[in-house]
Amino acid sequence: MRDDDRDSKDSDSRGGRDRRSGGGGRRPNFRKKVCKFCTQSLIPDYKNPEMLRRFITERGKILPARITGCCAKHQRSVTNEIKKARVLAYLPFEKK
Repeated sequence: MRDDDRDSKDSDSRGGRDRRSGGGGRRPNFRKKVCKFCTQSLIPDYKNPEMLRRFITERGKILPARITGCCAKHQRSVTNEIKKARVLAYLPFEKK
C-alpha cells in the first residue's frame, strides 16, 4: 500500500489530520449578528410578548446574547422585560 493511498483514507484532505481526532479544521464563515434594537431603534417592552418570544426558548429560558445577537445594553433590558412579562403572565416561566 502506498503512503498517499493511506493518507487519503485516514486523514482529511485539507489539513492532513485524522478525521476521528476531532481537532483542527477551519471554522465556517458566518455573518456577525447585529442588535435588532440598535439597527431598528426599537425598545424592548413587556407589553409586547410576541416580540419577546424571539428571545426565549420553547421551554421558556432566556437566550444568551451570543445566540440572539443583541448588544449587552439591550440584552439586559430584554432580560428585565421578559421577567416583567412573566410576572404578569404574558410569558411562561417554564413549559413542561
